[in-house]
Amino acid sequence: MILNIKHVFKFISLVFVIALVASCTKKLDLTPPDQIDASKAFRNLDDINKGAIGAYALLGYDDVTNTSLVSDECMLPNENGTGGGVATHRWQYDGSSGTVTGYFSDSYVVIDRLNRVLDAIDKVPSSPSDAQIKNQYRAEMLALRAYVHFELLRNYASKYETGALGVTYMTESVISFPARLSFEQTISKIKDDLQAAKTLMPASFNDKSRITLPAISAIQARVALYEKNWPDAVTYATEAIAYLPLASKTQFADIWKDKSDAEVFWKLKKATSADGLLGNFYFNTNNTVLYGPANKLLKLFNRVTDIRFTNYIKVDSNRGLNKTPNIVIKYVGGTSVKNLADVKLFRTGEMYLIRAEANAELTKLTDANNDLNYLRAARINGYTDTTYTTKDDFINALMTERFKELAFEGQRFFDLKRRNLSVQRNPEDAVNALGAVLLNPTDAQYSFPLPDSEVKVNKNMKQNPGYQ
Repeated sequence: MILNIKHVFKFISLVFVIALVASCTKKLDLTPPDQIDASKAFRNLDDINKGAIGAYALLGYDDVTNTSLVSDECMLPNENGTGGGVATHRWQYDGSSGTVTGYFSDSYVVIDRLNRVLDAIDKVPSSPSDAQIKNQYRAEMLALRAYVHFELLRNYASKYETGALGVTYMTESVISFPARLSFEQTISKIKDDLQAAKTLMPASFNDKSRITLPAISAIQARVALYEKNWPDAVTYATEAIAYLPLASKTQFADIWKDKSDAEVFWKLKKATSADGLLGNFYFNTNNTVLYGPANKLLKLFNRVTDIRFTNYIKVDSNRGLNKTPNIVIKYVGGTSVKNLADVKLFRTGEMYLIRAEANAELTKLTDANNDLNYLRAARINGYTDTTYTTKDDFINALMTERFKELAFEGQRFFDLKRRNLSVQRNPEDAVNALGAVLLNPTDAQYSFPLPDSEVKVNKNMKQNPGYQ
């Protein structure tokens, strides 16, 4: 049961109690307290907007932190005495592990909220002049539904291939016992929602804290990448790039200080500390490095010429004994509140990498090289173009570039998985990982488990292989 599954037993008990009371007296008209009367919640278009904001508000960044924990992009330093995420970092997780399963339940709550908004849009009073704003709200919620289901798919699909277990696709707010779709069936529904959203979204809507028309193209490009639909990946990445060029080197630095939205299609706006401090996951307000950048990643950067290094990572050799000198600063932010930073969900840099990879797969190596060189030149001072003459060499270089460009943005683990590559940590990055150096595609932990509570209550829900 997807709809807030952890409350299903409570709901069943509630229904039993209501039935018992009703059998004693027909005069009682009881409404379960965990049900929302949509006619009272949504009375006008302003309420629809508030409902949409409420759906956006629940979006979190567990996919970013979980990806860091289980991939090869970060390491566990000696100074981290909190225990937070340590078992996950060591690949010691199953269906009872809240760190990797919490995203499942939280995401379906977002989906339930947006489905309620979609159901109510045409039921509230409106006039013909409201048609455009109604289209905008509907487009936002359809695109958000597609995006959240896609993130669920990246996290919980057994594999990214035809016939593999995908996720349940919820299109209405209902208590039920749905089964998982296949990977390709899930992708199909995601694409349908995105296309429907695209036809409705006003081109004039430009609030980057919400989904806009350019953001839909960016989402479509990422979906096509995972589907291995290379022509679509080229098409949608090109659309996105046409909307929003790469940031200049000055703008790029300002992105991570939240002083510029250059090349950002969509971001999770974090206005106060109550919205969450993603930076705390890496380098907390007590100046403790909880998770540092992996040496494997550090070795890939030219620390002098690559502007990404100084914007993502700080090296402080004066931190003291038993302190790691390497600090992730990507989410320190630019306000007086340390680690208060917007989460950049889609950027133009990723679009160049998607288009380059897709063109390589289409054996258009000239186009692929052009995009990779263009991105590198925007990020590396004094860069000289490199030409790769074989697809395999190019894809290897492309994966390395994605590792650097998208570090700590929730991509690395899923990049390895969609290429069916092992997670291979350097020994020096695994000194506190209890031997967790190699995670192969055949290992159960290569895919995240669904919550045990979901599988136990929902008779139609299948757990990922290896967790039964």
